[in-house]
Amino acid sequence: MDRLAELASELHDADGTVALTGAGISVPSGIPPFRGDGGIWGEQFDPAAFHIRRFERDPAGFWTDRLELHDAMRPPDVEPNAGHDALSTLEREGFLDAVVTQNTDGLHTEAGSRRVVELHGNAERVVCSRCGENAAADPVRQRVRDGENPPRCDCGGVWKPDVVLFGEQLDPATLTEARELAEGSDVFLAIGSSLQVEPAASLPLTAARGGTLAVVNLEETSADGQAEYVFRRDVTDVLPELVRAVEALDA
Repeated sequence: MDRLAELASELHDADGTVALTGAGISVPSGIPPFRGDGGIWGEQFDPAAFHIRRFERDPAGFWTDRLELHDAMRPPDVEPNAGHDALSTLEREGFLDAVVTQNTDGLHTEAGSRRVVELHGNAERVVCSRCGENAAADPVRQRVRDGENPPRCDCGGVWKPDVVLFGEQLDPATLTEARELAEGSDVFLAIGSSLQVEPAASLPLTAARGGTLAVVNLEETSADGQAEYVFRRDVTDVLPELVRAVEALDA
């Protein structure tokens, strides 16, 4: 039995399975990574421009830069790829409990995944900095393009992208949910993440203490030594193959 078939067997029989995803699952959809080769931080954009203090001090300038970042990060033809679809299929068929993602692009939800724990928020939503109201981001971005800058909620507060900006802490409830999922998993899939950014980087190691860890990433990660399975392949190839191998066990 090859290694992918072995993982499929464990996945099929597990009581709890969780996937952690990073930028590597969205790059095949046309979304550039933030770090590493082709990363936008330091090459195209200064991270300091997207600090919470910049938003509070200069919301209009922040939103001008934010639109440029959005256009660079989210080309108009972006859509979920075979990796996103595979995870959605595993969840729908009862072989995956949740996706924990470092990504803010919303592609897991677009692909049909229902339980998505978004560690860093979702760039396709906005939140009012005063009253906490949530709304879709596209209409707000269009208002900025049309000259309303900074864009304001009906209460007068400034709309903020519903993401964790530099200088902000992750939402405690979201982080607790992610850690509990990792602790309770029998199989944990770390997919397309360099595992360099905490606290997400610690989740696979938490999972490995009580379950099986599988890493799918083109480059080495800090969790490889703790993983029972390491696939140094494109996620859009491995994940559909994994789905087929799991489904074959019920054929």
